[in-house]
Amino acid sequence: MSGKLTVTQVRSTVGQSKAHEGTLRALGLGKIGRSAEHTPSASLAGMLRHVKHLVRVEGAGAEAGKEQA
Repeated sequence: MSGKLTVTQVRSTVGQSKAHEGTLRALGLGKIGRSAEHTPSASLAGMLRHVKHLVRVEGAGAEAGKEQA
């Protein structure tokens, strides 16, 4: 796994559980349109799987992250 993934929040946390909100905060997000860059890892794949309905993932390893998730 090399490169960086860009994670962008595309949906609101209104009506979501506190766990989803916490996961977004841990990813460096919190408002629609905010983006953060991350190095692909197993823990990142788990967090993205938890909030996949709220974020968009782009970057060199985006497909690899989807396969692991």
